[in-house]
Amino acid sequence: MKDRLFIAVFALCCAPLPAQAPVAAPVTHSSEIGFSYSLPADWEVVAVKPGLSPEKKPTNDSACAQIALTARRGDPASVVVVVVLPFDCFGRRMTDKDLPGFAAGASEQLKQSFNLVDPRRGEYSLGAHGFWIERAKGTLLVHTEVNYTVETVCGILKRGAACWMILAADDAALLAFEHGAITLDGESAAALVPADAFAKPPPIAIR
Repeated sequence: MKDRLFIAVFALCCAPLPAQAPVAAPVTHSSEIGFSYSLPADWEVVAVKPGLSPEKKPTNDSACAQIALTARRGDPASVVVVVVLPFDCFGRRMTDKDLPGFAAGASEQLKQSFNLVDPRRGEYSLGAHGFWIERAKGTLLVHTEVNYTVETVCGILKRGAACWMILAADDAALLAFEHGAITLDGESAAALVPADAFAKPPPIAIR
């Protein structure tokens, strides 16, 4: 993943939250790689990045990975970041066999900005789509006063790979993230993370 992801996450965690009027409708983001994801109305959408042009064909995930959505809530702020890797940009399609390595790489990058302890990992399915999940406790390396629950969820779709990540300052934010309704290649699920997500440990990623 590009370093700009972690710079953006750091800035969102440390910046003051501006006052805004409440929004009636849920925050729903639809991605060109084939998913939509919803958060409750009290989450503020900070930035949405458009997809890369199909004419651009970088040859690695760092060049193609993009922040598709950032949203935040509360003070201290909880932050949700969604990162996508379009296969049209990447130049090849991933399969479920690639998921552990892709997801572990995304999680490893967080250690550049966070001190993470007691990680738990699992894998689960939503319909035909497999997911990898990791949850840990963490603090920013340069701002240790706030304790976060850091959760990363990654999956493979037909047109790309995606990771949903939250820095949750409280349990309510973590539940909102996990319970967000999602569609994957037209297939609907009531929540991004099911209750038994950590029941099955994932295979060890081959790096």
